Amino acid sequence: MARPGWGILAPGGIAHAFARDIIAEGFTVAAVGSRRLESARAFAAEHGIPAAHGSYEQLVADPSVDIVYVASPHSHHAEHALLAIEAGKHVLVEKAFTLTQAQAQRVADAAAARGVVVMEAMWSRFLPHMTRIRELVRGGALGEVRTVIADHTQSLPLDPQHRLQNPELGGGALLDLGIYPVSFAVDVLGLPIGVQAHAALTPTGVDRQTAMILEHEGGRQAVLHCALDTAGPTRASVIGTEGFIDVDGAFYGATTATLRAPDGSVRERIAPEVRQRGMQFQAAELEARVAGAAPTTLPIEESVAIMGVLDEVRRQVGVRYPADDEA
Repeated sequence: MARPGWGILAPGGIAHAFARDIIAEGFTVAAVGSRRLESARAFAAEHGIPAAHGSYEQLVADPSVDIVYVASPHSHHAEHALLAIEAGKHVLVEKAFTLTQAQAQRVADAAAARGVVVMEAMWSRFLPHMTRIRELVRGGALGEVRTVIADHTQSLPLDPQHRLQNPELGGGALLDLGIYPVSFAVDVLGLPIGVQAHAALTPTGVDRQTAMILEHEGGRQAVLHCALDTAGPTRASVIGTEGFIDVDGAFYGATTATLRAPDGSVRERIAPEVRQRGMQFQAAELEARVAGAAPTTLPIEESVAIMGVLDEVRRQVGVRYPADDEA
């Protein structure tokens, strides 16, 4: 049976990485769509994609496209995901899934009503080292897991006109970078029951850096940090009563990790081989869901709930987007 045809919506940098990974692994990319036909044609020529469209509407209407990968900035994720869903396409939406929890819920509800699959492209969740970390945590290798620590810091453009500095475009460290440690903590500890957050803001009103403590059932905690103007180690740790796991930087990419005893001695070195960047694993799960498999890594309900956590962080630190006023 032929594999489903993928359509790539918005041929930016992340779309290039995604296309390279899934094409190298034998997935079928049928079409690409851009607001500028010349951009779509250049992307299609570079990756050997059969069809190029000069609008997103033409892309989602293409009968050779079964799944749309939404790679536009997250300020437009909800709009573009809903466009694809209305056309009856399954959808993989780049992270952060949307700008707000309300937008995320609308996308989830629309997909359910249309009978299509929608999933957040939090590619980290699907990487082999994360699969092994979940196995160790759930198998009791750490005893009682008490703490997650994770940091994501980068030096990114500081131009006030850049998307990252613009609240109308969902700018700030939290949605671009903080989503990774938050999703990691939820993966290990489940959804939090409490949130505390502090941030330093830029002159344009978005968060330059944000520190978060998430409270989880049983007194467990996640200590998380993100910043967009200081590059750091981007490491993570999972700490339990009988051991801990150190995840090497960048913890959210295809990386290595070490399971250690409380005295620091090595119990297991986690070093899976990953071809390409590793974005093919999320695509494989979405194709499995389209074929009827149940979600195993990141259900849409969890993505919606994570957007609620990010909403609460922004509320506490005073970052508002125009989308917060949507009905």
